[in-house]
This record gives sequence, C-alpha cells and structure tokens, in this order.
Amino acid sequence: MAVKLAAHRWQFAPPLSPDASDALIAYPLVVRRLLANRGIVTAAQADLYLTPTSRGLLHAPNLLPDMDLAVGRILRALLSGERIGVYGDFDADGVTTTTLLVEGLRSLGADPIPYIPHRVDEGHGMNGEALAHLAAQGVTLIVTGDCGVTGLSDGSAYPPGLDIIVTDHHLPGDSLPPVLAVVDPMREDSAYPSPELAGVGVAFKLIQALYSALGREADEDLLELVALGTVADVAPLVGENRYLVRAGLERLRVTQRPGILALARQAGQDLAHLDEEGIGFGLGPRLNAAGRLAHADISLQLLLTRDEAEAATLAAELEKLNVQRQKLTARIVERARAAVLDSIRDGGEIAPLIMVGDADFMPGIVGLAASRLAEQFYRPALVFEYGSSGEIRGSARSIPEFDVTGALRRCADLLTRFGGHHQAAGFAAPTENLEALRTRLVDLARETLEGVDLRPALYLDAEAAPSSLSGPVMGTLQQMA
Repeated sequence: MAVKLAAHRWQFAPPLSPDASDALIAYPLVVRRLLANRGIVTAAQADLYLTPTSRGLLHAPNLLPDMDLAVGRILRALLSGERIGVYGDFDADGVTTTTLLVEGLRSLGADPIPYIPHRVDEGHGMNGEALAHLAAQGVTLIVTGDCGVTGLSDGSAYPPGLDIIVTDHHLPGDSLPPVLAVVDPMREDSAYPSPELAGVGVAFKLIQALYSALGREADEDLLELVALGTVADVAPLVGENRYLVRAGLERLRVTQRPGILALARQAGQDLAHLDEEGIGFGLGPRLNAAGRLAHADISLQLLLTRDEAEAATLAAELEKLNVQRQKLTARIVERARAAVLDSIRDGGEIAPLIMVGDADFMPGIVGLAASRLAEQFYRPALVFEYGSSGEIRGSARSIPEFDVTGALRRCADLLTRFGGHHQAAGFAAPTENLEALRTRLVDLARETLEGVDLRPALYLDAEAAPSSLSGPVMGTLQQMA
C-alpha cells in the first residue's frame, strides 16, 4: 500500500502592523508587507535593503572580537618573514575563504601555505596531525578560515610553538579553543552588528583590518570570493552580507579570474547577468563537488590559478564531479526516503526526528540527503554512513523549531565530535552508541516539537491580485532579490 504524505500547510506571515505601514507608506502595500516580513520596518532600513551600499552596512572590522590581537600577530609575522599557514574547510565557503586569505596575505608579501583537510580521511575542522605537518614545513602561525572555533576535531593537543588565529562563523562550544585569537561574530561576547557573516565574510574583515593597519585599501576583487562563498553557504542576505554580495556580484560580472570564467562556461552561466541564483545553483554546487567526492584542492587551485588552460582542465573536472554528485544524491535520497516510509507503512507515524544510515552512503553526500528529507517530511533529519573505523559520520539538517546543534550538544557524551549551526550540523559517534544516540535525539525532538504542526510548510508573504503587480512594483520586488 502506498503511503500518502500530508499536503503542505500554508504559513502566512503575520499581518502588517500599523506603525510599519505608516513608516513605509512610500511603498505599495504588497512591498510594505514583504519588507516588514524581513524585519524592515523603517524608511531608512528600506532604503539600505533595496539599495545596499557601504553606508550603514559595511562595519569596522575591529568590532569583531580578538581582531586587534589577530592583526597585531599577523603584522609581526609579515615583518619578520615568518611562514604562515592557511587552514580552510572543504565546502565552497571554506574554499573561497582559503583563497581569499592566501591572496590577501600574498599581496602583503607573505608566502602562505594553504591546507584543506580531506572530508573522509580527516573530517571537519583542524586536526593535530595536519597542524604538525604544517609546523614541520616551517609554519609558525596558522590562520584558519571557516573552521576552528570548536577546537581540534581529533581531540589531540595543539603542537607547541605554533600560534593559531581562528576565523570562523560557526557557533562556539561551551568554551573557546586555547588559541591566540578567535575572530568569530557568533561568540557570546561579540557585539558585531552583522553576526550572520559567512566564513569568507569574516576572513574578508580580517584582510580589511590588516590593510587598514598598513594604510591601504583591500583589493575589491576579493569581493568576488565573498559573494561566491556567502551565497553558496546559504548565509542570510541581510545586513552586511547584503552589501558584500551585491558588490561581489558587480565584480563577478566583469571578472578576469580564469577559474571563475572557466567554471561559468561549464555551468552555462552568463557572467554579465550573474545573480545570486546563478551562484546558488550554478557555480556553488560545482565548487562544492570537489570536497564532496574528491578533494577540495581542485576547487582551491581553480580559484587561485592565473593560467587559462589549467583553469579549463580543472573546471571540466569539477563538472564531471558535479554530475556524479547529482546522481549519488538522488540515489541516497530515494533509499533514505524509502527507509522512512517503510517505518510507517503499517499505519504508524513518522517519528519527530528522522535518522537513517547505510554503509554505502557517501560522507560527502549525506548533508544534501538530510536537507531533502528535512524539507520533504518537515522534521529534523540526520543521515550518516558507517565508517571503517568503528564510527558513524553524518550530517544533520533541521527545521526552525528545532536547534539540532543544541540537541547534539546534549548528546555530547555519545559523540566523538560535532559542530554546526541552529539548523545544520555535522557529527561523528562510535557505532556502538548509535541506538542510544537515536533514542535520545528522538526523545529530545518529541519533547521540543510537541504541539508543532509537522507538515511541510509553504511560507507565504502576502496575497496580491495580479493587477496590483505593476511594472514599478515588480521592479521594487527585483531589488529585494
């Protein structure tokens, strides 16, 4: 018997308040509603949102915690000719962050060594063996990008004599890692006005601060990388992110970077008219494909190269990996979906949290599968693979009503490592702890989601008659993209 899933529930935004309506009276009603739904409730806020400029949106880098400490240490390394390592992550945000830090430091006279861990062999975050490898090459200072705030992933000790500056945008654990500086807008003690920065945005602020300390302006071409990483990481396009992406898109439309030109050709993207959708569904997935199925060094080299022939070869390789990624994702999602439906085929109910795994699931794909399941069933979803070393490794994706990283934190005694955001996380655990972990997470979800309508939601901003969507109104709506 086929299992019929519940239809989507229509979730309308709250009504427009009289105060917001009055403050936004210069705009048509449907535009007022859409602005208010995004927290834009004054004329000044609307002006910045619709036409993002550096005025009011580009904040001083030194407002980030530990920024002055980080800048001082890097300047000392530059002056004394120390070897600097750049330790990144393997997703598109991590790769663009690593590229930005390498290029920014090179332009200041450094010769940094980039390092991105292998997703399967090393996992997320810094690990002691990699740090020791960099130290053996003469590195005395490491700057991380898009990782490091939760400490070493393998639980080892930091190599002695190695200074580490963490730049990250993930939620810290109960305590900060014992490193020289932690530049992260998500720190509890951070007062940064735009905490939603992606990893590449945090790294850009560091480069800005470095250049400012030397009386120089950061290269605006770096904004290309900020736009790529921010959109690919699905960071909220509000506040400073909105300005950075807008400015980055303008640079991308006239880029001379061989890697991006080659990548756009493979993706069928016309860079002259590139928008956030072109990044999110064209360039971003291809940059991500290397870290998911091979090694992110392919994407890193693509962005760093200035050789057109090398760029064409690397972009073609990413295209093949992306096609393979699409096929594998569809296969895993179908198997995971079947496992969920099998559990309810005899009249039962879907558990408030989905957790499925298989030895054949690839660690680079489980996050995509978890996203599809969370969207389809409107429940937190964890998808994992059985590793060869006696542990499960997986990704979690959630719904707004459930903090999945917070839930994993309450299961820390059962986990080897974990980290992430409110609605997205990665984790690993001994295989022997699987059932205890599943039971506790389901119980936490049942407790938290009691009374929540767990039908997939279709979020609606407003009702509008076609006649109300005139040319000027549609033009304003385009500005809200």
